[in-house]
Amino acid sequence: MEMERAVQIFKSEDTFKVKLEGEPVWIEQIDPANGMATVQVGSRPTNTVTVNVERLEEGE
Repeated sequence: MEMERAVQIFKSEDTFKVKLEGEPVWIEQIDPANGMATVQVGSRPTNTVTVNVERLEEGE
């Protein structure tokens, strides 16, 4: 995913399907300067990882 799209999804009031390696994630934070995003994996709020935005995929 490109950074611009990740920021759009993060700021949107709508819900978008985003995946990391096939797993659904929720974008918690965006770091445009470093090209990183912190995402929640699955439904557990404590299960977060910080990854390169390019690893994220917009689902259908």
